[in-house]
Amino acid sequence: MSENHSGTNGEISVAARLIADAVSEVIVGGTETIHLVLVALFSKGHILLEDVPGTGKTLMARTFAKVIGGDFSRIQFTPDLMPSDVIGLNFFSQKHSEFEFKSGPIMSNIVLADEINRATPRTQSALLEAMGERTVTVDGNTMQLPEPFVVLATQNPIDQEGTFPLPEAQLDRFLMKIKIGYPDASGENQILERFENESPLDNVSAVTSLGKLSELSKTLSLVNVDHSVRSYIVDIIRATREHPSLELGASPRSSLMLFQAARASAAIYGRDYVNPSDVKQLIKPVLEHRLVLSNNARLRGSETENIIDSILSEVPVPVSED
Repeated sequence: MSENHSGTNGEISVAARLIADAVSEVIVGGTETIHLVLVALFSKGHILLEDVPGTGKTLMARTFAKVIGGDFSRIQFTPDLMPSDVIGLNFFSQKHSEFEFKSGPIMSNIVLADEINRATPRTQSALLEAMGERTVTVDGNTMQLPEPFVVLATQNPIDQEGTFPLPEAQLDRFLMKIKIGYPDASGENQILERFENESPLDNVSAVTSLGKLSELSKTLSLVNVDHSVRSYIVDIIRATREHPSLELGASPRSSLMLFQAARASAAIYGRDYVNPSDVKQLIKPVLEHRLVLSNNARLRGSETENIIDSILSEVPVPVSED
């Protein structure tokens, strides 16, 4: 990360470094993944994780929750999971002779929604509505979700048996899609060493507070985005809508999310301005899950990642003064 720690955005950089260092005591490698989760944390976004089991997704979510001093909950999505199992329900208390609200696991700072596409669309919608509105409504009563509130949802590959594909409108709720992948041989050896006697998570403590994170997130509006960089974002988004190999391009929500994520990334690096490299670093995580290939492109074996590469090669990059 940058050594430029001036002003409020310097505070974000310092806090991000403390969090990243603490998380790295538990998670081996994954520097880029940790950075992207930090971007989501500061920009109030949610992350979709698509990977095989056993790559440390749950451990990463638990570690982040502990390091920021927040609550963690894990929801195992299954076909019989009901919306009330996620958001909570009102029940009649015999002791108090009145209805009381029993909150669901969604009322946490870091929520791991495991195998989200194994649940029915109705239950998926309950989670995704909470993600979008940051509130839950039960029997007409609306309750605010805690701050910060980040959902890390895991998704099985859609060709697996017993999965319900997430509709494009629901995928659009996620700030980013990340693939963790397997560690290399050196990393796997480090995992064995770290977990030989006990989990390193047991020795990790909070390095910041929820209130501090919430206050720092509000300062992202102070990160300057030059007109040329804003135009660069718009040009990329519009190019996805006009590409012949894409049936569905990126939405206006994509523009807003990419804009805010780039601000968060710049602040994490210690800058009070966004440069084109911040945007380019986030393009694939932010856009790849939002794009839908045309039928002809699928038959030709095209991939959204390659299409994004071609768009980036064609859209002029503004000259950076950094």
